Amino acid sequence: MSGGTAVDPEEWFTANRDMWDERVPLHVASDFYDVEGFTGGRSTLEPFEIEELGPVRDRELVHLQCHFGLDTLSWARLGARVTGLDFSEPAVEAARALARDCGIDARFVTANVYDALEVLDHRYDVVYVNLGALNWLPDVWRWAEIVAALLRPGGRLYLREAHPFLDVFADESLEVDYDYFAQGEPLTWEDPGSYADPDATTVHNRSFEWQHPISEVVSAVLAQGLHLDLLHEHPYTVYQRWPFLERRDDGTWWMPDDRPLLPLMYTLRATKVG
Repeated sequence: MSGGTAVDPEEWFTANRDMWDERVPLHVASDFYDVEGFTGGRSTLEPFEIEELGPVRDRELVHLQCHFGLDTLSWARLGARVTGLDFSEPAVEAARALARDCGIDARFVTANVYDALEVLDHRYDVVYVNLGALNWLPDVWRWAEIVAALLRPGGRLYLREAHPFLDVFADESLEVDYDYFAQGEPLTWEDPGSYADPDATTVHNRSFEWQHPISEVVSAVLAQGLHLDLLHEHPYTVYQRWPFLERRDDGTWWMPDDRPLLPLMYTLRATKVG
């Protein structure tokens, strides 16, 4: 990892896309994503997501930064009419193949999320964004503008994201290594493998990420005139952020019982008034 320095937008975009393109087949084949279980009927949505967002049957939902579509298609199984958007063509191709294999009607589009308004000729009842999305975006204010523009009056944004507080700590311990308010220029990483397959051999290992404190995300959403319905912090996550986290039977990861709880995820729902 290296600290934030000036970087050309084309450089970070190309590096991040190359990194994700290479990892799509690793993820599709991994136990982490369990595609076989999904095709057998497993949902990838957390129960609290379904409760917090509310009924989606016959609602039009767009999933921004959808990767290869497991969550998108899980919403479709609940009756939503879904569109998924991702900047990785291999991810979109994998999502389309998965939809065909499962007999699910879904649309998937390849585009930079900042170009969503140019490629999506539609307005939606729900904009859905989930774990590990905002850290890949340099400008969360522009993201919020796009979200608001994609929503119909009365439509909802639902965001489930890793808590940015996690990103102040080292990889192996709770030693504070990074600035929570390190906004602006990105952190640059050189990480082989993947969270879904740490031992995989990979070539495109350079990536760029940005820190977005919760206050920035909320302020960006409110600046678009959306009404904040809920903001919840959760004391668990769905991956092993540190080696000492303990996995529970439902697949969530928690701090050990002898350690204080920390916020590991957060959810936000906001409604477009009108």
